[in-house]
Amino acid sequence: MAYNTLFSPIRIRELELKNRVMFPAMGTKMATEDKFVTQQVIDYHVARAEGGCGLNFSEVCSVSAKASPKKFLAISEDKYIPGLKKLTDAIHEAGGKAGVQLWLGGMAVGSDPEQTIMIPSPVPVPGTEYTIPGMDLDAIREAVEAFGESARRAVEAGFDAIEFHAGHNYTPHSFLSPFFNRRTDEYGGSLENRARFLLECIGAIRRNIPEGMPLFMRVDAHDDYLEGGLTIEEVIRFCSMAGAAGVDVLDVSRGNFSSSAIIYEVPPIDLPRGFNVENAARIRKETGMLTVAVGRINDPAQAEEILAGDKADMVVIGRAQLADPDFCNKAMAGDAASIIRCVGCNQGCYDGFVSTEVPYITCLRNPALGKEAEYKLVPAARAKRVLVAGGGIAGLEAAMVLKKRGHHPIVCEASQELGGQFALAGEAPRKEEMKEAALAMGRQAVREGIEVRLGTPVTPELIAGLQPDEVIIAVGAEPMQLRVPGGQLPHVTNSHEVLAGKTAVSGRVVIIGGGLVGLEVAEYVHGSASSVTVVEMQEQVAKDLGQLRSICVMESLHASGAAILTEAKCVEIREDAIVIESKGQLAEYPCDTVVVAIGARSRNFGEILSYCETNGIPCHAIGDAVRARRALNAVAEANEVARAI
Repeated sequence: MAYNTLFSPIRIRELELKNRVMFPAMGTKMATEDKFVTQQVIDYHVARAEGGCGLNFSEVCSVSAKASPKKFLAISEDKYIPGLKKLTDAIHEAGGKAGVQLWLGGMAVGSDPEQTIMIPSPVPVPGTEYTIPGMDLDAIREAVEAFGESARRAVEAGFDAIEFHAGHNYTPHSFLSPFFNRRTDEYGGSLENRARFLLECIGAIRRNIPEGMPLFMRVDAHDDYLEGGLTIEEVIRFCSMAGAAGVDVLDVSRGNFSSSAIIYEVPPIDLPRGFNVENAARIRKETGMLTVAVGRINDPAQAEEILAGDKADMVVIGRAQLADPDFCNKAMAGDAASIIRCVGCNQGCYDGFVSTEVPYITCLRNPALGKEAEYKLVPAARAKRVLVAGGGIAGLEAAMVLKKRGHHPIVCEASQELGGQFALAGEAPRKEEMKEAALAMGRQAVREGIEVRLGTPVTPELIAGLQPDEVIIAVGAEPMQLRVPGGQLPHVTNSHEVLAGKTAVSGRVVIIGGGLVGLEVAEYVHGSASSVTVVEMQEQVAKDLGQLRSICVMESLHASGAAILTEAKCVEIREDAIVIESKGQLAEYPCDTVVVAIGARSRNFGEILSYCETNGIPCHAIGDAVRARRALNAVAEANEVARAI
């Protein structure tokens, strides 16, 4: 399929872009502690520019030295210009164009206690007597000037375009939204007053950049989860004002970090692909301005349909280019089938970003994210025959890296299909893309000429026959059994059997285990069960879910009417009930089916390991074969092992 509109040029003022794809500003934690550009940041952007992207925007770039958190890029002082110039030069040399997103973070800078929170109205801090003050008029004038000065620095640093961030509950959006802005002076009240600060910032930016330089603006289509917040009608009126003030392009997003609406900022797999496109289309139609569509656009055919359907002028393809920096080149070459698809898991790009234990963002589908230079594949010094035991995503990742390096991998999978537990996880509600990604990975492995043997468990006899140089064990994990009286009764099953469709459940269903799998089983059986009860030993369910997926799953469970029991332990299963112990008390819960979802343990591969050790064959265990954990970790481990062989 040709994507003629997606890869057609577009001119904005004097900037000519080779295609309609925009790589958006996304937090990476790749900057230095004191906010300078690193080589890591440069390599990250260059990979996407070389991959064919039309316009790269840097991550949120702080305009004020007073509100500039650690590990975020800054443009608040002249000392940052040389590093930013290195970034723009590298993007240009790679064939791309560079934009910078000017950012004043409001409450978000609270992640760094040394920084000043700039907001329109006072906000009490829960659990303390302290109230964060609203900005006075001097602070407002200072912030406006900071945007203007940062725009000047952006020009000196060689950026081709600027984006003013006026969404996501940051300072400008907080002024615009009546939910956050409770001022009674000229910066509060009517829409015209609430827009005043933003229009002054736009004016300051415009005065400090050349006439021919485009100004983008990221804006929320409307406020979500905020009672009395911005409506789309108000946003349309404001966008028209912004256009008159000098904004050229509207980058239409959604979400805020003060409520569950944060799911719209980094939308997980639970949200429909392209969920925000119609908002962008309406704003475009009613303002007449160039508009960028945003929100789970991860397929070139989907992007083409949006543009060819006259719904937007450009598209943001963000996390899809984290997963595959060659997204654009592959689509242009007619090889869309080989694109490594983002599945909206959020494990690396969001959960990694908010984690204090992870140094920078990662990606389940792309272990090279943030390591673009050092992870360039090096051909093997000697081609080896490598047996990969297991055809789940860890085994497939290892096999494909081995193949690209010149080795001869042989994948032996005990079942009749590739994809493993990642494909099984895709049976849960709203996770079809995970299943398709796992199956597509298997198809890609076959297309690349990897030898695959289905229905072939790895045994010492098989290893003896194949005589591999090395062995990778990726046999995964299996469900743990619940060892209580009655645990073997015929109406007791496990999560894998249910999700795989091997066991149908009905009537009163009790699920033992309130982690990710247990909750997804609860959603899965809703409709076929007359009632669903989830029993969890810990004080809360969903502890192993990332924040955004947890919001979506819990909202769905609440809507389904499922009952959730926490700090409750199943001590016995009877033919028509389970016995629960909670806070020292026993209680019976009638049920017809019990589904055990208490976790998984590594499959036994002792025979394989013993044979390899006895015969001097190097052997590497990866993924859930080591211990059950997130797919992100399994794929990263597979990639690392395959690069080292």
